[in-house]
Amino acid sequence: MGRDKSNLIAAACLAAFGIYVVYGGSKLSYVSEVGPGPGFFPFWIGIGLLLFGAYQMVLSHLSARRHSGHVAPLWSGSGRALGAWLGLAVAIALFRWIGFALGFVLLTIFLVFVLHRRPVGLAFAIGAGLALAFYLLFEIALGVSLPAGPWGF
Repeated sequence: MGRDKSNLIAAACLAAFGIYVVYGGSKLSYVSEVGPGPGFFPFWIGIGLLLFGAYQMVLSHLSARRHSGHVAPLWSGSGRALGAWLGLAVAIALFRWIGFALGFVLLTIFLVFVLHRRPVGLAFAIGAGLALAFYLLFEIALGVSLPAGPWGF
C-alpha cells in the first residue's frame, strides 16, 4: 500500500515558493540610505517560508515512518482552502483596477461571509476595519502607497 504524500507535497511547494521569494528579494536592494531596502523583507520572509517548508517536510517524513498502514488523505476541508486561494488570486488580480482597499474589503467579505458563513454585516465591518488599518499603517505611518482604484482609494 502507498503512503499519503499530500503533506510532503504541500511542504515541498511551500519550500519552493520560499526559494522563489528569496530569489526575487535578492534582486532588490537589501538596504537603503534610511534603513531596510525593498529586498529586505522579501528576502527574510522567503527564508522563513523555506525553513518552515523544510521543517514540515521533515515532520511529514517522520510521521510517515511511524505509520505503517495506508492513510487516506483528508479532503473535507480542501474545498474551503482552495476557495480561499482562488479568492486571494482574484483579489490580487483586481487590485490594479479597483484598488487595494475595495479589493481587500471584497476578499474579506468572501472569506468571512461565503467561506465561514458569518453575517454579511460582520464581514463588511471586518473588511472595512482591516482596509482602514492597512491604509493607516502603510499610507500614513510608513508613507508607502497602496494600489488605488479609479475612485482614488
